[in-house]
Amino acid sequence: MVIVDASASTRRHGALSQAKGLLAQLFEQAYRQRARLAVLHAGGAQAQWLWQGLQSGAAVQAWLAELGAGGGTPLIEALQQSEVWLNRRQQLKPAEQQRLLILTDGRLRDWPKLVACACPALLIDIECAPIRLGRGRLLASQLGAEYRHIAALPLV
Repeated sequence: MVIVDASASTRRHGALSQAKGLLAQLFEQAYRQRARLAVLHAGGAQAQWLWQGLQSGAAVQAWLAELGAGGGTPLIEALQQSEVWLNRRQQLKPAEQQRLLILTDGRLRDWPKLVACACPALLIDIECAPIRLGRGRLLASQLGAEYRHIAALPLV
């Protein structure tokens, strides 16, 4: 499961461009491994499901090429939707290994108490502004997710 924060703030300082490069590599790897993807786009007024259980391929790459940023940050809504979807998917396919990847700059004003992810989770902080707020690390901690900054990843 991938949640992509594509709010207006991710356009600054090349953050979304770096995230797209990372996602391109991830989607290619998922294609080679025949892994199924669920992708939630968190940008604009509300979170939108793009795929739920689709194998990576041309459609995913085409969406990634067109991915832009704008509007608000419905990241909390996306996290809540992903929790419901992952729980339902686990019930339907108990042998399936689930993982959650969250790409965000963490630029949220405030958020409610969050439930820890039921599966292994990784939050990749794409905040690239000269002055960083550091909310991605706090968000990862509350979700029980591993934290990495995109600049520290060897893939980018």
